Amino acid sequence: MGTAEPDSTENNPAATRDRWLRTRTHLNTNRHELTGLAVRDFAPTQFIPGTRLLAQPQWVPERPVPLEAVRLNWTPTAPGTAIDGDAPELDAVRPRHDDGTIYCRYADAVGELARPRLFENRSCYRLLDVTTDTKAPDLTFGRGTYFDVIDICEAAAHEFAAAHPTLDDSRSVHGTPFRAAVGDPTDLQRRPVMAAISTLAIRHDRLTGDAEFVLHWRDPAKVASGGNLFQVMPVGMFQPSHDAPWNEANDFDLWRSIVRELSEELLGSTEDYGSSQHPIDYDAWDFNRTLLRARDQGTLRVFWLGLGMDPLTFVTDMLTVAVFDAALFDETFQQLVTANDEGHRVEREDGTGRAAGIPFRADHVMRLTHDEPMQPAGGALLHLAWKHRAALLD
Repeated sequence: MGTAEPDSTENNPAATRDRWLRTRTHLNTNRHELTGLAVRDFAPTQFIPGTRLLAQPQWVPERPVPLEAVRLNWTPTAPGTAIDGDAPELDAVRPRHDDGTIYCRYADAVGELARPRLFENRSCYRLLDVTTDTKAPDLTFGRGTYFDVIDICEAAAHEFAAAHPTLDDSRSVHGTPFRAAVGDPTDLQRRPVMAAISTLAIRHDRLTGDAEFVLHWRDPAKVASGGNLFQVMPVGMFQPSHDAPWNEANDFDLWRSIVRELSEELLGSTEDYGSSQHPIDYDAWDFNRTLLRARDQGTLRVFWLGLGMDPLTFVTDMLTVAVFDAALFDETFQQLVTANDEGHRVEREDGTGRAAGIPFRADHVMRLTHDEPMQPAGGALLHLAWKHRAALLD
């Protein structure tokens, strides 16, 4: 495994594919351990304090920001970048076809050799700029595609895994040329950056003060990125509901993305909203109307906590929290799913059969953020939510 194969391997296309598959398996099996090694390539000041998530200092507010205060801007023509998915530095992590030619993109290799259950090159909103003032962030987006995440982020992680076949910190000087070419992963102009929205869903009982959160395990057989790790739920790419052109503007809204993911991941609802034929009528959607009314009444409070990048994959997550009053949560999620298209919910037996998730307590937060194989974005979100628990559970 790794980059220590003899040069003759490159003349044997089947051998390059076998090597690629071994490294891909190594990556999916050991993402947590590899992330721990990747952290060492960055200065401590590059991370959100207390976490393993890379961020610019201005990306994380001093206190939670109500989601409705976050401002979105649109740029129809996105600028070019110095790094993209066909960078020559990636030749070493792309296997060869039988005719000896290199796979054009990392996503092509994933699709042919290790295709997960969910694998579609959908349109995404590409993050172009983040500016902040004393009140709220300003986020600028343009057009992008999901396979940019695979071609760049997963390829960068694959390269790192190949350079660390035995999970130690020794590597060839030339082991990670693509990561060197990317440079600072938080430079939004250097490469196309697609952002997911990670939402920590909390059930809060105001009478007792108890709170719990929903936790997910991502199945590497079902997902192309972040498999074999715990993560908050729901999580989804910030993207239109369908590639039909009328959805681009209609779905360009953080809440609308979050509410779709809440329905899909927590209730197992379909991702087909009929938006291939016409835009989603969010005002007529009962689930959305119920939650918007709850937001107006204060029984559901949604906050922005910042954004950052995974040090292994460079995947970008926007961090949000949705705090449900217990009665609202119980009524809304009576059919809370055990498994979904990306993995399964982590269940806890509390003797009542009614536990929705994991107690939002210091011991569980500490365990998940320090000891368990947790995605850096989810770990950072839990850390920040615990830090701001007084404001979130007010």
